[in-house]
Amino acid sequence: MIRKNIFLLSLIIFICFQGNIFAQGDLMIMPKRIVFDGPERSQEVNLVNTGSDSATYAISFIQYKMKEDGSFEQITEPEESQKFADEFLRYYPRRVSLAPNEAQTLKLQITRSGNLQNGEYRSHLYFRAVEKQTALGSEQSTDSDENISINIKTVFGISIPVIIRKGASTTEIELNNVSLDLSNKPTLSISINRKGNMSVYGNIFVNYISENVAPITIGSVKGIAVYTPNEKRDFSFVLQNTEEIDLSQGSLEISYESDLGEVYTTTIYQLD
Repeated sequence: MIRKNIFLLSLIIFICFQGNIFAQGDLMIMPKRIVFDGPERSQEVNLVNTGSDSATYAISFIQYKMKEDGSFEQITEPEESQKFADEFLRYYPRRVSLAPNEAQTLKLQITRSGNLQNGEYRSHLYFRAVEKQTALGSEQSTDSDENISINIKTVFGISIPVIIRKGASTTEIELNNVSLDLSNKPTLSISINRKGNMSVYGNIFVNYISENVAPITIGSVKGIAVYTPNEKRDFSFVLQNTEEIDLSQGSLEISYESDLGEVYTTTIYQLD
């Protein structure tokens, strides 16, 4: 119990400073994406049940393609120029049962690395909640045969991308198709254009620039990806802290950066 509490405390501290976490329902996952890009051959995923009941999760791989609007569609065959990662990965355990506030580590390892060709491989690690079985005869019944009862239960699932990269990246990024809608809340729309052999993942920052005024940050969105083989992603978001700003003049500096602060690309949008 002491070791469990220490581990949970370490997770909370890490989360507060890093933010590299994905949580949905009562399952917390850290990190929220796995990237093998270098000599490492194994990585770990930390799972925590933050709920008040015990829960069991079946773990498997699932394949997705990303649409231009950033949504995902499940597929079984890779798109052109897309490569799945699951055939080169081994993971254990394949099912976890977690008591309330209990944590467990899942291990991922690369296998058959000699068969990897240059480029990027991606699959998504899927955690599906296993429904608790109800004993026969324990369901409630109605007194009237004319009443029909339908019990619909939602199966909870959450997934994180697992990416394998081999070779040098040739990826280049551009931001274009910028537009600003002021009809309601100021909403900025942009297109992220990607070309090359690797996906890109990062954060968007928007600074308002005007003469004799220091740049003001009025927008930031984290965790924006463009996965291979997509060459474009359209994205819109509401700007912040614009109440004292005249968005009919000046310009917007829009940058797309990695989590480490590397600037992928920057563009200027003139407001006047």
